[in-house]
Amino acid sequence: MRILVVEDDAGIASGLRTNLQQRGYAVDVCDGVVSAWAALRAERFDAVLLDLGLTDGDGSELLRRLRLSPPAVGAQSAALPDPSTPVLIVTARDQVHQRIAGLDLGADDYLSKPFDVDELDARLRALLRRAAGRTSPTIRHGDIEVDPASRTVRQAGRTVEMSPREFSVLLVLLEARGRVLSRLQIEERLYSWDAAIESNAVEVHIHHLRRKLGSACIQTMRGVGYFMPQDVPQ
Repeated sequence: MRILVVEDDAGIASGLRTNLQQRGYAVDVCDGVVSAWAALRAERFDAVLLDLGLTDGDGSELLRRLRLSPPAVGAQSAALPDPSTPVLIVTARDQVHQRIAGLDLGADDYLSKPFDVDELDARLRALLRRAAGRTSPTIRHGDIEVDPASRTVRQAGRTVEMSPREFSVLLVLLEARGRVLSRLQIEERLYSWDAAIESNAVEVHIHHLRRKLGSACIQTMRGVGYFMPQDVPQ
C-alpha cells in the first residue's frame, strides 16, 4: 500500500521511509504543507502520516483542507485529492486537548512521538482495514487467506510462498475485488515516485500469482486490466 509521509525532520522522515518500506509499503515523503497538498492532488495514497509542526505551516491546516475538499468526480479527479484518505497524525504534541483537536479535525488516529515502529505499523493496518470496510485482520477469498500483519498467504490450509511484490499485488487486487484495475492503477499503489518500474512488472507478478494460486484466481479484462471476482465458492 502507498503511504505519504509529511515530515520536515529529514532524519525522522528517512527512518520512517526505511522502516515502512521494509514492511512492504511504498513510501513518498513531503516536508511541508505546500508540497504535500500538491502530492495529494497528483497521486492517490492509501494513508497519510502527518506531522503537525511543519516549516511552511501547520499540518492541521492541511488536514482541514483535505477533509473539506469536495469528492472527486469524473474529469475533476485528476486535480482533486480524495477527502476520505485516512490520516494518522504523528507528532510531538502529546497533550490531551491537542489529541482531541486533531481527531475532531478529521484525523483517523493520533500517535505521539517518540513511538514504536511496530505500533505505527499496527495502527496503519487498522486504518487501512477500516478504509476497506473490513473488520477481520485477515482477508478471506474462497480458499485463500491473507494476513497483512505477518504478510503470509495460505490456500486450502497450505502456506504459499511469495515475494514481497507478489504479496503486494495480491493485496491490492483483493482489496479491490470485483473492480477492474488497470496496470497503471496497480503500479500507482505499489511504487513510490523514485522507484524504477519495468514495463511488464505487473504482468510478471500476476503470472507468478496465477501459477501459485491457480489460473482462475485473477481474471483479465482485455485492454482494461485485472480483477479478482467478487464472489467465489468458499
